[in-house]
Amino acid sequence: MDSLDTHGDHHHDGKRVEDFRLITGVGTYAADWNAPGQLYGCFVRSDHAHAEIIAVKTANALAHSGVKQVFTGADAVAAGYIRVAHVLAGPGRNGMKARALDRPVLAHGKVRFVGEAVALVVADSAAAAADAAELVEVEYQALQSITHPEDALAPGALQLDEAVPGNLVYETEAGNEAAVAAAIKGAAHVTRLRIDSTRVTPSPMEPRAALVQYNPASGEYRFNVCTQGVTTLRKMVSSWSGVAEDKLIFEARDVGGGFGQRTPAYPEYLALMIAARSLGKPVKWVSTRVEAFLTDNHGRGNIAEGELAMNSQGKFVAFRLNWIADMGAYLSPGSAGHIRNTTTCLTGVYKIPALYALFRVPLTNTTPMGSYRGAGRPDIAYVVERFVDQAAVDMGIDAAEIRRRNFIPPEAFPYKTPTGSTYENADLPGLLAQALKLADYAGFAARRVQSEAAGKLRGIGISVVIEGSGAGNAPTDEVELELDASGTVTVYTVSKSQGHGHETTMAMIVADALDIPMAQVKVVQCAPGSKLQGNHTGGSRTTVGVGSVCFLAAHKLIEEGKSLAALELKLEPSQIQYAKGEFRSSQSPQIVKLADLAKAKTLKLMADGKFGSTFPNGCHITEVEIDKDTGAPQIVSYSAVDDCGNVINHAIVEGQLHGGVVQGAGQVFGEQIVYDRKTGQPLAASFMDYIMPRAGLVRELRGEEHPTISKVSPLGVKGVGESGCTASIPSLVNAVMDALRPLGVKHLDMPMTSSRLWSAIQAIK
Repeated sequence: MDSLDTHGDHHHDGKRVEDFRLITGVGTYAADWNAPGQLYGCFVRSDHAHAEIIAVKTANALAHSGVKQVFTGADAVAAGYIRVAHVLAGPGRNGMKARALDRPVLAHGKVRFVGEAVALVVADSAAAAADAAELVEVEYQALQSITHPEDALAPGALQLDEAVPGNLVYETEAGNEAAVAAAIKGAAHVTRLRIDSTRVTPSPMEPRAALVQYNPASGEYRFNVCTQGVTTLRKMVSSWSGVAEDKLIFEARDVGGGFGQRTPAYPEYLALMIAARSLGKPVKWVSTRVEAFLTDNHGRGNIAEGELAMNSQGKFVAFRLNWIADMGAYLSPGSAGHIRNTTTCLTGVYKIPALYALFRVPLTNTTPMGSYRGAGRPDIAYVVERFVDQAAVDMGIDAAEIRRRNFIPPEAFPYKTPTGSTYENADLPGLLAQALKLADYAGFAARRVQSEAAGKLRGIGISVVIEGSGAGNAPTDEVELELDASGTVTVYTVSKSQGHGHETTMAMIVADALDIPMAQVKVVQCAPGSKLQGNHTGGSRTTVGVGSVCFLAAHKLIEEGKSLAALELKLEPSQIQYAKGEFRSSQSPQIVKLADLAKAKTLKLMADGKFGSTFPNGCHITEVEIDKDTGAPQIVSYSAVDDCGNVINHAIVEGQLHGGVVQGAGQVFGEQIVYDRKTGQPLAASFMDYIMPRAGLVRELRGEEHPTISKVSPLGVKGVGESGCTASIPSLVNAVMDALRPLGVKHLDMPMTSSRLWSAIQAIK
């Protein structure tokens, strides 16, 4: 990727410092932690989607060799661990409050989805716990279930809970309904679509695991878990359990992927707290992959129906959406992004004067939803870009041209949208022009003819997307710097990498600011017992927030160093210059090195900062070929031009982009969680029946940058963690539809599997 570089004389090669540890297998993941005398937990899980629990019989399990205790919903209720925090807190439509059901950490009275934990067996070995779990007998009274969100909201649908009339958990709206209705009435053309952003599971490489220890003397719980940052997780565990935050100590080293799924507290962690306290011993649990499919928060699961209205020149005048956000059987702590982030970017990259969306959250008997790479931003980008593409077809306007006509112009930034967000700077026409050139858009017609001759249908798809990143919920982001007598600068943060390369990026920022070799900087994330405030890693916010504070902290160290060096040299701080780790003055032959400042004692300082949202944006243009005889799709060209502001490390940015693109392509071409509509049973609970993207899916990705420097933070960066995912989904689906459209195929929802494409082709024939 070509790039903009604001850094001076580099003391590093940009290689990731953590890779040797991770690639050689000496990392420490959640399942690698052990404690002396630890016991092992295994969960008994519901095989019903919806049922009353008549009895949980534990006698046979308790009699099994090595078993110490079996905990049930009664223990969860006795502990008071029943009310999970969620963030659908604002007043909804007509002042509606979210109707959140209680969620005991072990099911009590009722189970509401397949996989819900009913009991926890604790034994002196993992094998004994697993064997004994088979002996727990749960007597159920099966109830009818609803797993499809539209079924749940249908008039006359079965009521799943008396506390949730009409199975409507929450309803809210954004924009101006009357203005949109009037504009649609007077429009020259209205494009209508119903679009499904399918339910998927994030499937990080590392399954969840937890080791929980209780100290009766201090009342502290110590956790080793997969996490995306300690502050958010600690707050959620405290809220659910009622245990004060300062009594919850978290320690994590390496995390094998997160994608939003590692952010929240899960019931298993709290059930282990009950067990560790009751038994006076550490208790460890490691999830199986099937458990992960059934119980880790799912992602996406949004259905949008609506209208995009235009005047006779193809200029957008209004956009209306009826949005159903399936959040499953319980509201999870990470569920609000599906509505908040969608509202933020409801206008996409376009000037649409009138916007309105109605959001409804149904209650379903499915695994709860959480934030998944983009948390609503890929969904709204997908919906907007599908509408824009269909509008181009309806109006007979080229797909690039209709976008050009409707872009928010560069001079309109910062741009206040009709739904109240403020987009910072972007150059959308420049972005599109660069992408069209990179993709050789003009040469597509000739390539389509070549594909046709080889029996293939070829299509091209464009997406131009924008997303809000960077802000976070913490009051401020804090970073601590420590300088020791060896000249090593240690940087403490409370955000957590899950493969992002933060140890490299943060070290580069500090090393560049201090003008010292990167080997002198060490980054420590989520040190146990750290009292620092700050955001967890998520929402592409870490470099904007923590990275900027690292930069401020390094400059603070230089200023403090000038004062200390001035004392040493008996001069004024204004007479001191700093460069390459040394303080000098023209008034003195003496040099004070950084390390000298910490001769007597380690020098510590803290910096903090609060930064608003940045708005990374990008244009991805893709081409696919579909085999007419088999329906097999193949990505034959992928061009991406992205604006993520100033770039710190190009390899890391490219890696994030590539990973996001492949994740988006995975959803487009295969990934989907499906439930049987009659029984509520999940039909995908392992990699045997859930297609994951493979190495050959995106064979060559051409990427370039088109940066506009952010004014939000001192580094000028914008987030990049989610942009590949956000842009790839609409671009690839648009390419597939472009390939099929000449045959008369009007609309298809993801996943675009070979069988689905083949069936669509056959149906037309």
